[in-house]
Amino acid sequence: MTILIIGASSQVGRFLLPRLDAIGCEWLALSRNAPTDDPRWLRGHLPEAMPALPPVTAILSSGPLDGLATWLTQARLEGTPHIIATSSMSAETKRDSEVPHERELSLRLRDAETRLITYCASRGMPWTLFRPTLVYGAGMDQSISPIVRAAIRRRVFPLPAARGQRQPVHADDIAAAFVAALRNARARGKTFPIGGGERLTAGEMFRRMRRSAGVSTIPAPVPRLVLDLAGALRPALRGALGRLDNDLIADNAELEAVLDIHPRPFHPEPATWQSGT
Repeated sequence: MTILIIGASSQVGRFLLPRLDAIGCEWLALSRNAPTDDPRWLRGHLPEAMPALPPVTAILSSGPLDGLATWLTQARLEGTPHIIATSSMSAETKRDSEVPHERELSLRLRDAETRLITYCASRGMPWTLFRPTLVYGAGMDQSISPIVRAAIRRRVFPLPAARGQRQPVHADDIAAAFVAALRNARARGKTFPIGGGERLTAGEMFRRMRRSAGVSTIPAPVPRLVLDLAGALRPALRGALGRLDNDLIADNAELEAVLDIHPRPFHPEPATWQSGT
């Protein structure tokens, strides 16, 4: 089978390609920054700058879901490839956020999910969606890796007072789920939440991030009052700071039962935080 990988240079894509090689799949990889010395790589991006494509048996996308849904409705694909893509748990966790742009993100994700599912149903195309929690593992995320790198530079690590549960999921575990869905007909027509193999408080997550930094840093406890003040002074941070006491988790029961995927607990190594390029 030939598989198209959209977002091949993303943090999930970096782990996905070696996994496909390991099971003998032929693939074409799409990226804005595709290397020019490998004919398997195509240059382009969703939704308006997609190259001409040969027939493929599956499309695996870790790129923007709204762009994928828009492109699919416009593309003239041959056959009925299996569409496997990531959405986000933000579709639910940010639904009622007090921050307008976060509510808009939640709505955009849910709308993209609906458009993709509706299109696939109209074409008789199988589909599988994954809703990951906080993704880490390649140093490319825009959530926890920048915090760790900034703390390493300053040698001071913030430790917020936060009781909400977190479930960070490694990008490689999402890649493993993609491959499992590709090979398992029971995954078709399903949306799987996917979180890490361990639930821990946000405060403990920060403590483990500090321990995994690979350099000595000064712990800097941040009390709740300071967090509330920062949210009041910087509205862009209000949503993230306000959720520190909320649970942002996923139920992996169906993921484990259907796909036999059991994500790893959160024990990152220093290399985790190296900047991806």
